[in-house]
Amino acid sequence: MQIWEAALLGLVQGLTEFLPVSSSAHLRILGQVLPSGSDPGAAFTAIVQIGTELAVLVHFRRDLIAMLRAVLAQLLRRPGYDAASARLGWIVAIGSLPIVVLGLALQGAIETVLRDLYLTAAMLIGFGLVLALADRIGSKTLTLDRLGWRSGIALGFAQALALIPGVSRSGATITGALLLGFSRPAAARFSFLLAVPAVFGSGLYQLARSWGDPQRAALAPTVVATLTAFLTGYFVIVGFMRLISRISFLPFVCYRVALGLLLLALLWAGVLSPG
Repeated sequence: MQIWEAALLGLVQGLTEFLPVSSSAHLRILGQVLPSGSDPGAAFTAIVQIGTELAVLVHFRRDLIAMLRAVLAQLLRRPGYDAASARLGWIVAIGSLPIVVLGLALQGAIETVLRDLYLTAAMLIGFGLVLALADRIGSKTLTLDRLGWRSGIALGFAQALALIPGVSRSGATITGALLLGFSRPAAARFSFLLAVPAVFGSGLYQLARSWGDPQRAALAPTVVATLTAFLTGYFVIVGFMRLISRISFLPFVCYRVALGLLLLALLWAGVLSPG
């Protein structure tokens, strides 16, 4: 992989990670049309996602620091801690377990059969329609202070669906939150916070596996892609949080369905190979 290809993949990762359109699907598709003509791989994708999660750390630093301080104060039994922040911190921690357990259990499939482009196309279209339904029927009245343990765990399992390229980590979590009655900003905010432990864990795990193995993820292209994803991702977060308070998710649904249909057409025409 050339450096400019890595930068382009990082740009696309940053543009799509926080939108409900599946960044992993975009990297999977783009990898085949670049001159290198190959799937970037699950390891590369997981490591580059560290860049976008660093953007989450910067943008939501106050929330994350408040959660961490409150949880530590609760564990140390210090009086006067922020109970709401501690509760949210524990829900994020518990809600991260499903994707960790399933990610380890299905690791072989994630790196092989689940990256089939026919499956990616189906997920883009299918979960796009589910997002449209959730956005339409959800009451969109609840804020994050109404998030309970059972809802947090349910959203954790929703996030785990994103182990399949085409589902979208943010899209699956947002869809689940909308179905539970949360507002669009609350759903997006929780999806970003919930992703932090899972994405950092996955990225660091793949980074450790790839260290010293040139066949898994070349260092220079991966670093370039990760830095590009960070810079792009930060500005996308800011714009997306402002945007969804004013519009529905319908534009993203239309994009997902159109991309899925285009992908199917390219597969049927033999332009792209599914495996």
